[in-house]
Amino acid sequence: MEGTGGSSASAAAPVNQKWQEFAKLFQYYLDKSTPHATYRWIGSLVIVSIFVLRVFYVQGFYIVSYGLGIYLLNLLIGFLSPLVDPEMEPSDGPLLPTKGSDEFKPFIRRLPEFKFWYSFTKAFCIAFMMTFFSVFDVPVFWPILLCYWVVLFVLTMRRQIAHMIKYKYIPFNIGKQKYTGKRSSASSSGSRAD
Repeated sequence: MEGTGGSSASAAAPVNQKWQEFAKLFQYYLDKSTPHATYRWIGSLVIVSIFVLRVFYVQGFYIVSYGLGIYLLNLLIGFLSPLVDPEMEPSDGPLLPTKGSDEFKPFIRRLPEFKFWYSFTKAFCIAFMMTFFSVFDVPVFWPILLCYWVVLFVLTMRRQIAHMIKYKYIPFNIGKQKYTGKRSSASSSGSRAD
């Protein structure tokens, strides 16, 4: 009896070792792609176009596409939301400026750009794999799903956009902001000289 358990463990060891090697290699390339946001998003757009072509030619899997759309809407809300919402819980720490005279305080996202990209791409890969299983091809009238998704998008993003306008937050910037010189004499007079 003890011999059978040992042989199954020894048979699983090479598979486990190969999986660990693949995971390390995947993590290595994932880490290398971190600073290259533009190329990562171009690769994601290629994956999205492959998924769209697959759904278009098969003319099915609308439930998979709808579920993917709801998940992406959830990711987008997380990407555009602050880590600490100043409307929900007052904090003693830095807040977003509401007036022009307020001091700029950095905006920290609830879902960082890299995690947003990774979840976005992984969701499309999983949805693409689901299109190969007929159990997910449920007959449904797709215009109803599209209208329902548009209503959800408008209702959720209206609040999000109003929040962004109120706190003067522009979520889409690629890279760090760089100092380009003095802006005006008013901004330099308020700075402290060391």
